[in-house]
Amino acid sequence: MSIPSVFKKPWFWFFIILLALAAGLFYWQRQKKAREALETYQVSRKDLQKTVTASGKITAEREVTLRFQTTGRLEWVGVKKGDRVKKWQAIASINQVELEKSLKKELLDYMNERWDFDETMDVTYKDQALTETIRIAKEKAQFDLDRVVLDVEIANIAKKYAVLVAPIDGIVTEATDEQPGVNVSLLNTQYKIVDPDSLRFTAEVEELDIGLVQEGQSATINLDAFPDETIKSRVGPIDFTATETVGGSTAYNIHFPLNHSINFHRLDMNGDVEIVIETEDNVLSIPIEAVVVKEDGKEVTVLEDDQQMTKQITTGLETDDYYEIAEGLNENEVVVIPE
Repeated sequence: MSIPSVFKKPWFWFFIILLALAAGLFYWQRQKKAREALETYQVSRKDLQKTVTASGKITAEREVTLRFQTTGRLEWVGVKKGDRVKKWQAIASINQVELEKSLKKELLDYMNERWDFDETMDVTYKDQALTETIRIAKEKAQFDLDRVVLDVEIANIAKKYAVLVAPIDGIVTEATDEQPGVNVSLLNTQYKIVDPDSLRFTAEVEELDIGLVQEGQSATINLDAFPDETIKSRVGPIDFTATETVGGSTAYNIHFPLNHSINFHRLDMNGDVEIVIETEDNVLSIPIEAVVVKEDGKEVTVLEDDQQMTKQITTGLETDDYYEIAEGLNENEVVVIPE
């Protein structure tokens, strides 16, 4: 069988070699583009922190709302909103003329009842048939006397409550009536006092995260009013009872102490807090999105010599963004981030 003459031509073999080179170049470029299209991450060491974040606002541990216990005309007001007050300082009072007259009337009723009581107690009979009647009359006299004594005490208390007194040091944050002469409302007339040295940050932590939080853990607070300022704090008291969030889920209030030497803290300032749950320093880590979780464990795709292979891994600490690698990978290995 004779060889076709075309195979004997030099230009034919030159064309074949050129075609092979072109095919190899095409394949290399295609592989290069495929490699460049892959999102990868080189296993490295990091300091990891597992945190819980929550939103909240500045509240006060010590605050009181003072209201009158009886109606009347506002006679005197000694404070206005924003004033500082001392403990046991008088705040306001209502007109006491009517209360004094009421007390005097109750005292007169008491004296009259006392005379009746003494007369009843002095009555004695030798006739056995009247003994039970006298006993009942004496008991009734005692009940009547006790009743008027209570009326006197109530009237005296009402007179004492005619003056509102601050039970704590603080700042008046609410004074509904600052001018005397108006009629006092039991529901609407009030004076609120807040102790600025008791300010704290209170955040709502979701029910799913509350089990991770313990008193004493370090925390960082950022207030919306001062985005460039960070406040170092710690986890303080955790409420025993739950509260319902705006979204309808269950949460628990956690209180964080503030540095009271800082004067820019104001009641009801909004912000966020980050609580450090656990830390691991200088550990191998990879992004969470590089890990595929399966029923038999976790695995990653590793890139070696342009070839992809899967490896089983064991993870440790998990943060919002990274897994700690306990077993299965070495430093500087390249893992593929799945699309």
